[in-house]
Amino acid sequence: MPIENYRIQQPEEWARSVDDLQLTERIKESDFSNSQINEGRDYCYFLDKIYHTSNTENKEYVCMAYTLNEPSNLERASVTDVVVEENEIYNIHRISVLRDGVLIDKIPDTKIKVLDNENQSSGGILSSTKKINITIKDLRLYDILILEDTRVKTFTDRDFLRKEFSKYVWVSPDNYWAYGNFRFTFINERNETIAYKKTFFRDEKGNVMEPEISYLKKGERFIIDEENYINPVDANREIFPFIDFATESNWKDLSNYIAPIYEEIFNKASLKEFAPNLVEKLDAITDQDEKLQFAIEYVQNNIYYIFNADEMNGHKPQEPAITYENKQGDCKAKSVLLKVILDYIGVDSSIVLVNFHTDFYIKYYLPSLLSFNHVIVKINYKGETYFIDATIRDEFGLIENRGFIYFMHYLEVKRDQELQERKAYKFPYYCIDEKVEFNAQDTKGTLKLVTTYKGNRANAMRRYFKNTHKREIVDSWNNFLFYSLNYSNDRNGTDVRNIFKDATIDIVSDDKKLNEFKIQYQATVENPYYVDAKNNRFLMYFDRNVVKASARDFMHKDLPFWHNFDSEKYEINLYTDQKIDTEEKYTAQESTIKNPYFEFTSRKKITKNGATVFIEYQPLVNMEIPQAEFEDFRTAHHTVADSNFGLGIDIIEPGLMNRLKFSFKKRFNN
Repeated sequence: MPIENYRIQQPEEWARSVDDLQLTERIKESDFSNSQINEGRDYCYFLDKIYHTSNTENKEYVCMAYTLNEPSNLERASVTDVVVEENEIYNIHRISVLRDGVLIDKIPDTKIKVLDNENQSSGGILSSTKKINITIKDLRLYDILILEDTRVKTFTDRDFLRKEFSKYVWVSPDNYWAYGNFRFTFINERNETIAYKKTFFRDEKGNVMEPEISYLKKGERFIIDEENYINPVDANREIFPFIDFATESNWKDLSNYIAPIYEEIFNKASLKEFAPNLVEKLDAITDQDEKLQFAIEYVQNNIYYIFNADEMNGHKPQEPAITYENKQGDCKAKSVLLKVILDYIGVDSSIVLVNFHTDFYIKYYLPSLLSFNHVIVKINYKGETYFIDATIRDEFGLIENRGFIYFMHYLEVKRDQELQERKAYKFPYYCIDEKVEFNAQDTKGTLKLVTTYKGNRANAMRRYFKNTHKREIVDSWNNFLFYSLNYSNDRNGTDVRNIFKDATIDIVSDDKKLNEFKIQYQATVENPYYVDAKNNRFLMYFDRNVVKASARDFMHKDLPFWHNFDSEKYEINLYTDQKIDTEEKYTAQESTIKNPYFEFTSRKKITKNGATVFIEYQPLVNMEIPQAEFEDFRTAHHTVADSNFGLGIDIIEPGLMNRLKFSFKKRFNN
């Protein structure tokens, strides 16, 4: 018999329930509520939230009453979806409205449907979650909506980690809402002590206070209770205060808990026994670098990735023999199979736990295995450390040429481990290496770009060319060049296909060992010169990708800037049959930037009919820029943006008067 996904029933004793009279008494107007409503904002009279955890289940109770004064809020309230996990039940206690002082039960006007959560079940994602669709008829503007419900997640044998360990992150509420009363309660009914850590709370001056750690024994509660409350956080520049609740532990004990689970799986695995055909292929490859590449790509491309969100923290890794036989598995299964293959070919590796989405927060969280949601493989090879995500497809290259994964924190699945932090990284190659040649003769220009991509860029471009129509790719390059050549300022609104004639783009080469993907773009350009309002002509090529706008515009008080730019190299050649101003300031300008986080050089070679700029950009990535050093880092990027991201040349128009005008302009400017 399938489990029911929702019930309509009264709350349990641990949830502090209120009767109708108490409810209406809590919904009172005040100077505070009136000031919020007069500003045109919806208002929450009260929000009670209780999180109750035990060794058998997690339960979350919510009771709230809020206005429906805004049409958008009324619309959202009328139809809502609640997603429940496997073995999770949504208990509805109350759906009511207070209308003109009268409390009306809306459960009879509520239609409830249980649907498969189909949005989550595609592309290798398996989901046993259900979507509970709740439609409330006849909600009206200026109603006050009252909702009371509890979510109950009962643990099965598969949820062995959740039975042993609790983790819950309370985040301070959305600062759109004003709350007459805001109350949060955490109840520990587990046998183990739960620690809680308050982080990014602020003092009266708005400065972040030092984190506080306290403890809850079985039967103890933590309570936040606020009256007339608006969260003061600056949502655009500050991190919302949060409290991390986790079963008291440390990283060493946690690694000693998880390591034997994986060791048991590895001890059962014999590649020769369960994969003789694969062993035969591996043995036939004599070069160790190529053997390692084959092993990685076999697991990435031949084992179908199945991600079951409910089970990620829930069960032991699948045995590699099953993964190999079924040709499918989740990240744990694929990583374990890859490690077994690497063990066979004599390459040192280990399983590591990561969470790419909350990587920044892991250093602030309390130690918990439930902080991780993904498993990858760490490989030590020829004195270097690499990280391979076995779930990624269509990646290529010998290990030093493969794509780089950006993240900082991980826990290695070995005994006696601490949380580890990766070192910053410098690319041993240029991710983009591009040569541009633009020759203007009379009223036409010939434009050629030859670009070599490596690493992540090669993988991404290979996929892009594989999945995108050629015409669309050419249009994309045309649009980029429309801005790079500054045509957006003298012929805006012109169809780019009428500017870049006979444009073609072709794959020159694709080296799957070096992971180099090389392309060539060619076009004939009508009217190659940019012409300003005074009819002065220029040849210009400025690649705005070189300018890192995210670094220049970054504004946050709490988050450090995450440095993850690619290494780049450009050679831009602009030539004409006209005479140029070889001493023009920006034409001749060069730059050298050297700081701890990136090196940038721009070098020029100028002739009477053209110029070349050589640009090299080499960042130190996979790191946070310390806030004390960020302004110098930002200023360096402003320098790059000050005409150092390309090349422009000024045409000296023929004729005596033009030469005299040019000579006068030069003297005047000096």
